[in-house]
Amino acid sequence: MKLLCILLLVLHVHSSIAAIDYKTALTNSILYFEGQRSGKLPSNQRATWRGDSALKDGSDVGVDLTGGYYDAGDNVKFNFPMAFTTTLLSWSVVEFGPELTAKNEIGNALAAIRWGTDYFIKCHVAPNTLYVEVGDGDSDHACWERPEDMDTARGSYKIDASHPGSDVAAETAAALAAASIAFQGRDARYASLLVTHARQVGTFQDELVWAAAWLHRATGDQSYLDYLSRNKVSDTGALVQYKNGLDGFMCNLVQKGSNNIARTPGGMVWWKMDNDLQYTTSALLVVLAYSEYLSAAKSSIPCPNGAVWPNELITFTRSQVDYILGSNPKKMSYMVGFGSNYPLQPHHRGASIPSIRRDPAKISCQAGFNDWFNKKAPNPNVLTGAIVGGPDGNDAYDDSRGNFRQAEAATANVAPFVGVLAKFA
Repeated sequence: MKLLCILLLVLHVHSSIAAIDYKTALTNSILYFEGQRSGKLPSNQRATWRGDSALKDGSDVGVDLTGGYYDAGDNVKFNFPMAFTTTLLSWSVVEFGPELTAKNEIGNALAAIRWGTDYFIKCHVAPNTLYVEVGDGDSDHACWERPEDMDTARGSYKIDASHPGSDVAAETAAALAAASIAFQGRDARYASLLVTHARQVGTFQDELVWAAAWLHRATGDQSYLDYLSRNKVSDTGALVQYKNGLDGFMCNLVQKGSNNIARTPGGMVWWKMDNDLQYTTSALLVVLAYSEYLSAAKSSIPCPNGAVWPNELITFTRSQVDYILGSNPKKMSYMVGFGSNYPLQPHHRGASIPSIRRDPAKISCQAGFNDWFNKKAPNPNVLTGAIVGGPDGNDAYDDSRGNFRQAEAATANVAPFVGVLAKFA
C-alpha cells in the first residue's frame, strides 16, 4: 500500500508539471511586446486594443524618434532598459532559435527584436551621438493616461562627447551586436547594418565588458576579446575570473554554494521586494544557456557542496518556470492572461483604461487616476504575456493596481523568459 501511494504521488507530480502549457506561455510572452509598442502600429498588430501613439517623438530636436517600446507601465521610452530587453530577446534567439522555429515563433521573436533595433538606429544620428530617452519620468508618472492620449512632456535626451553615458551606450551596442547575430542567416543585409551601428556606438569612451563580449561574438574582432582579457581585478586571468564568477553564481542558485541565494517557502529564488521576477527570469536564461554549453562539453560545475551537472540546472530552471506559471502556494500564474488565475490589475496605464478603439474620447491625466487607476476592478484590457513583479519573500501577492512594487510588469521581465520557454515548449 505504501508503494502504491508513493507511485500515485509521483504520477500526480509529473502530471501537474506536464499540464503546464509552455507553448501557450511562449506565444503569450512574445505577444506581450506588441502591447508595449510606441509609434505607428503595423497592419499585422495582434494586440488590437492598442493604437498609434507618440507620433511626434523627436520633433523637439528635428529627429524622427518614433517607435521603440514603453518599458513598463508608464509611457516614457528609456533606452537603457529597452536595450537590455533587446539584448536578451536576441540572446533568446541566438541560443534557442531552432526551438523557436520549431514552435513557429521565430518570425514573431525577430519582429519583437526589430521593433527595438529599428528604433536604436533612428536614435543613432551620428557616430558619437545617441538619443537615449524620450519623455520625462516626473511628468509622466504624475499622470495616468493611455499612450494614445499622452499630452505630457516628450523631450528628447542624448549622449555625445559633451554628455557622456557609457552604460547606456554599451548596452545599446550589446543589443545591436546581439541582434545582428540573431538575424545572421535570416536577413544578412540587416545583420550587417546592425553590426555597423554596434561598432560605432561601442566606441564611446569607457566601453563596458558586456558590450565587448557581444561585439566579439558578432564580429570575431580580436580587439574586443583583448578588451575582455584586460579587464581583470586580480592576478588571475580575466576570462578565468568570469568563469569562476559564473560558476559561483550557479552554485548559489541551486543551493550548493558558499553564499546561497534566498528562497521563499514555496521554493522561488528571492532577490528583493521591487519587481523580484526581473532578476529571476534573467537568471534562468543564463542558467539554461550555460547548461547547454556544459552538456556539449560533458562537464559539471565544482561547487563547495557537491558538483552540479547540466541536468540539475535544467531541473532547477523548470522548477522556477513552473512556479512563475502557477505551481506555487497561491496557485497563481504571474504571467498575465495565462491559466485561470492570474493578476487582473497589473500596474499599467494602457491596459487599465478602455481601449481607444472602444472609447475614442480623450481621457485626461487626472481623469485617468479618478476613473481608472483607483477603480477596484480588473483591467479592461488584458496585457497578455506580461510578467508582473511577483510575490514577496513569503509567497504573498497583492493584486492591486496601486501596488507597483509587485504588480508592475516590464519588458526586462519577459525578454529572457522567451528563450527559456522556447526550450521547454
